[in-house]
Amino acid sequence: MDRRTFILSSGVASGLSQLPLASFAQTTPKTALRWVPENDLALLDPMFTTATITACHALQVFDTLYGLDDNYQPQPQMVGSQQLENNDLTWKLTLRDGLKFHDGSAVQAKDIVASITRFGKRNPLGQTLFELIRELKATSEKTIQIDLSKPFPLLMYSLAAASSSIMPERLANTPDNVPIKEMIGSGPYRFIAEKWISGSQVVYEKFNDYVARADGLAANTAGPKIAHVTEVKWQVISDRATAVAALKNNEVDGIETVDNDFLPVLRKDPTIVLIKAALPSIAIMRFNHLYPPFNNILMRRAILAVVDQTEYMTAANGSDFPEYWNDKVGVWAPGTPMATTAGLDKLTGKRDFNLARSLIKESGYKGEPIVLLDPVDFPTHHASALVTAELFKKLGLKVDLRAMDWGSYLQRRNSQEPPTSGGWNVGFTAMTGTSNLDPTSNLGIRGTGKQAWFGWPTNPTIETLRTDWFYAPTLEKRKALCQDIQLQVLDQVPYIPLGAIYKLTALRKGWVNFQAQGPVFFTMRKG
Repeated sequence: MDRRTFILSSGVASGLSQLPLASFAQTTPKTALRWVPENDLALLDPMFTTATITACHALQVFDTLYGLDDNYQPQPQMVGSQQLENNDLTWKLTLRDGLKFHDGSAVQAKDIVASITRFGKRNPLGQTLFELIRELKATSEKTIQIDLSKPFPLLMYSLAAASSSIMPERLANTPDNVPIKEMIGSGPYRFIAEKWISGSQVVYEKFNDYVARADGLAANTAGPKIAHVTEVKWQVISDRATAVAALKNNEVDGIETVDNDFLPVLRKDPTIVLIKAALPSIAIMRFNHLYPPFNNILMRRAILAVVDQTEYMTAANGSDFPEYWNDKVGVWAPGTPMATTAGLDKLTGKRDFNLARSLIKESGYKGEPIVLLDPVDFPTHHASALVTAELFKKLGLKVDLRAMDWGSYLQRRNSQEPPTSGGWNVGFTAMTGTSNLDPTSNLGIRGTGKQAWFGWPTNPTIETLRTDWFYAPTLEKRKALCQDIQLQVLDQVPYIPLGAIYKLTALRKGWVNFQAQGPVFFTMRKG
């Protein structure tokens, strides 16, 4: 019996016996949303970690000065009005009326100053912003003034991120190397600390004193945030079959991530709707640039010449549902403002094994073992590792495939030791969501050597292009710079994009206005 048949015949049928989910449904208020998040919530502070689950948590609890609309353009959120002076070097922001924290206190300009200051200490885009800030001050209880040394067109975009969440001054003054644990937010939902059970559940309740914007359309994190349900309860269910069983039996209302194995059974269920995320994850093959053989650009180009994204995506996702993956992908998420086809012929053209073998020979490869990290409990990356192992063997490369769990993989990939002493040569991961929108949070393109993301490439040209992007005055100029960055990536090969995978969310019918990006829940309601 294959994996899919086993899961569908035994997991869905008997999954409820593994977890007493029925008790959740019996006590849940009628206005509650019962939700299965992708993984457990471990850290609460959105300024302390880049974990996606923490950002999702923050989007419920906190508000931000700006939000991003469906085109990922910033729109005023907590800001009621703004005024630019002195050739765009001075920004004067005035808060909307009625803004409150969850402890009942009014949101004041001093809270904004402290929150933005903390954001600027850890977040890469925040750090760039603060390199330009000459002065940040509260000029009244509701107004903030930001004086810059040079114009920064991305200021609003910077202050729309979950990591720039607005919290009370006393919390924002927490040292940036200490995670905040007390959640006094400014958003449409309150975090209920006494109901938080790590590994089991997270509970949010509607904040009745939240004042939503009166203008604009609710889209992504922009516009009116009107909570239509009184409670959002995250039920942490690590076993996917159990989660699907709970959904089918109406014991949860939604599952954030559904594996392809479960699509046949869910598609046949008339009570369930499948929703494709707007932004994909882009799977990548990452090279270690510190040691042979991939410190040699010829070796990296050799692999690029033979990688077939269709093969990788089919191995990771199967061939039954091609609408949920994309095999013609560069650096930026398909269909988003920065996406470009520049240089993609290096990935989409005919695969050239003769060229690859010629480049390998020219590189001086001496037959040393290539340590290939294989996180066997992460299906997408495990599939990528197996495809790569076979590909390398076909090229005559000596492969040392190291199987390990995801936790061990994360530890080993951070090692800068030689591959023979606990290091590695090739690893696999994915850049998720907004990381694929532009250079602000795309760690894969960074070229700062040993200070860069794991793999540690050095590329001053990309660093210059990235800096230029921050200060580009127009969208068209930013698009042109992202095209140049993609050309650099496909020339210098810090990593190879293996394809885009779109997360699927499953909801019970009757729920409408779900915002998959995030996700956020303040737009959802019963239809």
